[in-house]
Amino acid sequence: MTSTVSIAAPFTAGESAVSHRRLLMCSARYFRIDYEINPYMHVGVQPDVEAAVAEHEDIIAAHLAAGRKVEFLDADPACPDMTYTANAAVVRGDRAVLATLPPERAAETPHHRTWLESHGFEVAETRYAFSGQGDALACGDLLLAAHGQRTDARAFRTLARHLNCEIVSLRTTSPRWYDLDLAVAVIHPGRMLAYNPEALDTASLRRLRGLGMDLIEVTPAEAAAFALNLISDGRTVTMTSGAPRLAADLRATGLTVVELETRELRKGGGGVRCTALTLDNPA
Repeated sequence: MTSTVSIAAPFTAGESAVSHRRLLMCSARYFRIDYEINPYMHVGVQPDVEAAVAEHEDIIAAHLAAGRKVEFLDADPACPDMTYTANAAVVRGDRAVLATLPPERAAETPHHRTWLESHGFEVAETRYAFSGQGDALACGDLLLAAHGQRTDARAFRTLARHLNCEIVSLRTTSPRWYDLDLAVAVIHPGRMLAYNPEALDTASLRRLRGLGMDLIEVTPAEAAAFALNLISDGRTVTMTSGAPRLAADLRATGLTVVELETRELRKGGGGVRCTALTLDNPA
């Protein structure tokens, strides 16, 4: 299978960016594997912490070079996965819905709530399992929201009500795609998506393809290498290295593509997208 691109009109890289210009991140200094809550984590395969910190700092540098603003959440030594800040919540306008994380990560949530509330966000929560931005990708007026692995679809009622948005419900097919941000990437909100067809069930594929957006199809092999775990502001795409087909497809649309090594960070099941919570999704 090869990656394919379905584009209705030429993409202009100079079009205004509408989100992903303000990001929340957290140091990788205390990153380690204390438990296994996704197929990529193995307590017997620990990351090289100094290398992980260097990867994380390279991601920050790439965001700054792209003109993005990066804000920081203080790391807690007792929370080794806090560097995956995307799972903290999902934000739209000045409102946020906190994640309901697995028990192993529950100690992170008070830190997330404190930071968001102290920075002016109106915070809500759901009693149902919800993987934060990992399973809820803002896409213009829509919120692409996944269930089937770490999120309970009943959480979508809170998302729709508190964030005042339309939910596009998708179901991921395997723990391999434990969060939606391993299966789908928003390249240009409301206009362009990249996705791995193997990661979504038949109804979800029909729903995604029916949105009328330009689509870039990504191979399962590149998706498994965290190709879709990227950040795009509509001008610059920051992504992991090792996904040459997707990188070439993105460059063919006129986008600037920055490829970064994430070998150590991926040992916990996260890549570029997982390390940053978007704070400027428009309401």
